[in-house]
Amino acid sequence: MQLTQTQPRSMYHMTSEPAMLLMQNVAKTYPNETIAVQDATLQVKEGEFVCFVGPSGCGKSTIFNMIAGLTSPTSGLLTVFGSSPEEARKQNKIAFVFQEHTLLPWANLIENVAMPLTLRGVPRRERVTEAERVLDLVGLKDYLRHLPRELSGGMKMRVSIARALVSRPKLLLMDEPFGALDEITRQTLQNELLNIWQQAEMMSVLFITHNVFEAVFLSARIAVMTPRPGKIVEFIDIPFPFPRDEEYRTLPVFGDYLRAVSGALKH
Repeated sequence: MQLTQTQPRSMYHMTSEPAMLLMQNVAKTYPNETIAVQDATLQVKEGEFVCFVGPSGCGKSTIFNMIAGLTSPTSGLLTVFGSSPEEARKQNKIAFVFQEHTLLPWANLIENVAMPLTLRGVPRRERVTEAERVLDLVGLKDYLRHLPRELSGGMKMRVSIARALVSRPKLLLMDEPFGALDEITRQTLQNELLNIWQQAEMMSVLFITHNVFEAVFLSARIAVMTPRPGKIVEFIDIPFPFPRDEEYRTLPVFGDYLRAVSGALKH
């Protein structure tokens, strides 16, 4: 399979399909006049898996914080499901998985995972049922009453993913969640994440990584960013079909995609 036949590229990748996420010429300048993001344009449809790659400090996390409604753009248009990010977050359409697991050390797994529902005042029986559902989904149904200190690093990250999924979000933001894990655990969680994404009904995933191998394995499309001030300079489609397995990592086309993304990062 030749890369030139399977690897269409475009500058902004705008389509005629309804956009779950729309960013047009978005910029973010901090009060100290640091320009974190400049002229970022992006369109993501429902059910899409998009990875963001770029050098450290290029604004990837800033873009995610704007999408999540945790900070506001200085200029440009940004909508999520046709409304403001703040409104989408209030409607529980957005969930965020951070680099650190941020689990409550004194709470067991059910209590940690159910925390978003607890804060919303969901009745206890429903909270427990939903927490058990997602813990089973991430392979932790036998650890419901365990505390975080009793888990490995990979298991803690699974709990964080379960907590994000408990509200049944339509958009899952993941900011380099596997970066601190060993390679074997990392690849296991990559496989599990794809399984979870495919089981979810039209859930979109935006995923930050510095690992080109990870981006090529996970995503249908990769957004490549420049050093600060961060710009999305290129999109690279990864049209290899899902589900993907370990054999995909060994195919020549996987290497083609790796070279395409690595080459784009050098521009």
